[in-house]
Amino acid sequence: MDPLENFTFRVKWDNQYIAGVSRVGALRRVTEDVQYRQGGGDTPVVRDAPGRTRYEPITLERGITSDRAFEQWANLVLDLQAGQGAANYRKDVILDVFNEAGQKVLSYMIRRCWVSDYQALPVLDANANVIAVEQITLENEGWERDAAVVWPPN
Repeated sequence: MDPLENFTFRVKWDNQYIAGVSRVGALRRVTEDVQYRQGGGDTPVVRDAPGRTRYEPITLERGITSDRAFEQWANLVLDLQAGQGAANYRKDVILDVFNEAGQKVLSYMIRRCWVSDYQALPVLDANANVIAVEQITLENEGWERDAAVVWPPN
């Protein structure tokens, strides 16, 4: 039996779990391939080496709720652009993953996130059979797994 079959997870920032997050985009990093020539003469060799690493943006989605956490964080970037000095527009985000027994089996700290894209409402269509979803896209400066969280838990 797969303990992560249902992908039970929770998202936290400002020391509070955020209500209703139903989808988290992939945690993905990409390291550039830098090629260089080595050797001289008639047969130089092309070698590869790792270059800069970038962390892909992460999208969080949830059905619209009365909780305004997504909107409030997205508004901090607007405040910054308006010159109101919102120094706290960057946040560390914690992604906790649980098994079917409700035990935390994975945890990731996503560093220095800020909201680059905010969708308050989807396209509204009275004939569609969908729920209204709000979403944010988080730029980030990296993530790391919490080694203190062991799988399977004791």
